[in-house]
Amino acid sequence: MLYPPIEPYDTGELLVGDGNRVFYEQSGNPDGKPVVFLHGGPGGGTSPWHRRFFDPERYRIILLDQRGCGRSTPHASAPDADLRHNTTWHLVADIDLLRRNLGIDRWQVFGGSWGSALALAYAQTHPEAVTEIVLRGIFTLRRHELEWFYEGGAGAVFPDLWADFIAPIPVLERSRMIEAYHRRLFDPDPAVHRPAGLAWTRWEASTLTLRPDPELVAAMTDPDTAVAFARIENHYFVHEGWFREGQLIENARILRGIPAVIVQGRYDVCTPMMTAWDLHRAWPEADFVVVPDAGHAASEPGIATALRAATDRFADDAVTSEG
Repeated sequence: MLYPPIEPYDTGELLVGDGNRVFYEQSGNPDGKPVVFLHGGPGGGTSPWHRRFFDPERYRIILLDQRGCGRSTPHASAPDADLRHNTTWHLVADIDLLRRNLGIDRWQVFGGSWGSALALAYAQTHPEAVTEIVLRGIFTLRRHELEWFYEGGAGAVFPDLWADFIAPIPVLERSRMIEAYHRRLFDPDPAVHRPAGLAWTRWEASTLTLRPDPELVAAMTDPDTAVAFARIENHYFVHEGWFREGQLIENARILRGIPAVIVQGRYDVCTPMMTAWDLHRAWPEADFVVVPDAGHAASEPGIATALRAATDRFADDAVTSEG
């Protein structure tokens, strides 16, 4: 489904201000077609297998860990973590600063889940810097998207897992789960924020795939990883991504001249197909691929295959246009 594992030929830290250092790496062909991979969460960080969506002979593959997670510092798992300077628009600025620092005029933007929201925000802000867009598991942080997954809707599909998610929250606070978790996740006492971080992250990790994936759940619930992931996600969700309601879909008109592919799992519970459908209707020029036997995760066979097909197609388009 994906290309063989490869190692980066370059790694570095980008000083982006506010005391933050953003980790990045480059792999593949230094003279190839540039692509930037935007990970999910927010707060998910990158993994070596993310390089494998791209032909290493034809792509210059750039991965970065967004503020506060992965190998970027300071890390959001620290008891005194300060996320005031961690917003969507800080990340958009970081991405474009990295592009300019790497001497890239234009690049392909690839993002899934939260990464799809960030890719849309970046491309709508800097359309002149984007050659193509590949999106997966569309998420735009509209109020009803957040309420579906964190306020009870998805609990109708996974009532057993939902029971574990609400267990740390007193009954009288369960009508506003995102806010209730916010109070606990940002309590400086590790005895409070660590169990909350694990519960929040376990809920998401357990619902990502069509079939249970215990290895994925175990990887995501490493304590430091889980706390950073939960804190950053919750911070973004409390602020609804710093977007105007419906902004990313409304502004899809800005992208109509940019070749794009949208890949969506039919049975995605985390980011249901309703959002991808709304984006498709607002942006019919983008190819819309529905994977009939998949949930949310990029690692699911049908989704991985569709994503690789998209990047292969755009690499071929580049070769054709250059020829």
